[in-house]
Amino acid sequence: MRLLAVSALVEGRDREEVAALFKVSVRAVDNWWARWRAGGRDALLSRPRGRRVGEHQVLSEAEQAAVRQAVLDHTPCDLGLPGQLWTRALIGRLISKLYGVRFTEPGVGKYLKRWGLSFQRPDKRAVEQDPEAVRIRREETWPAIRARAKAENGEILFADQVGIRSDQVTGRTWGAKGRTPVVRRTGNRFSVNAMSAISTKGRMHFMVFTETFDAQVMCRFLARLTGHFDRKVHLIIDRHSAHRSKAVRDWLAGHKDQVELHFLPSYSPELNPDELVNADLKRSLPHTYRARNQAELAAETRRFFHRRQRQPHIVRGYFGGPHVRYVLDENPLSF
Repeated sequence: MRLLAVSALVEGRDREEVAALFKVSVRAVDNWWARWRAGGRDALLSRPRGRRVGEHQVLSEAEQAAVRQAVLDHTPCDLGLPGQLWTRALIGRLISKLYGVRFTEPGVGKYLKRWGLSFQRPDKRAVEQDPEAVRIRREETWPAIRARAKAENGEILFADQVGIRSDQVTGRTWGAKGRTPVVRRTGNRFSVNAMSAISTKGRMHFMVFTETFDAQVMCRFLARLTGHFDRKVHLIIDRHSAHRSKAVRDWLAGHKDQVELHFLPSYSPELNPDELVNADLKRSLPHTYRARNQAELAAETRRFFHRRQRQPHIVRGYFGGPHVRYVLDENPLSF
């Protein structure tokens, strides 16, 4: 608009006429004309208003980078502060401890937003987990298992067991503020267990049982599982004591051509996509009907697994989790 107004003046139009045409004051037109005569076209270009990014900030760019990295790399207790989780108040205390500057929580929040950080629910990791073992599993062991299975025309499955209790309340419901809704359930306590195995093809196999999970149950599951395949099964599981028991080893010795077990690193459940099946099961149990006995709970559990067997796209989706996506690297659906 400024350029057009100056062009009109250059063509000989009157100041008042130009001001009326562009609906501005005569003073504004005079100002544009003076700027154009002094600096030409560039003098009329708009410039951003307000402070420049980073201007007049209490912390320097280097100090901000140091605090951001400290939050990402450490927990509060690592740095002499209370707790395991960062809050705006604790980050403010860290800044005060490092640089002697006090911030309000909203002030800390502005820095956090500028640093690209958000308030999130953290993942849990056992302190006993060996990060090097996890790295080897992802980068070396898993590719080797995949190559062997492909060479043998075998089937790769990930398996895990889960327990479901009658007193478990899943999901949320609406209610009046200040008045917690009540869920009616039986006062009897009972549970059922399940073992499941999934593949990247969307296949799911399961077994629901009421006894304690032990070596005999594991052998029974292996026998049922291998009965579904006419080729060798490579089964990836955790290091549960039943999986490594003598009874299971003896059973495997007699079925070497049918199944082989591969163990995940200790304390690393996040590497097993079947853990997401367990979480899905516990979320998906009916909210409107509570099992009154063990038989009903077992039936609810079987219904869940039968439903997922008819939904291979959901089963394949379990492998899309951020910690199990490594399974899909290179030829994701080759097994």
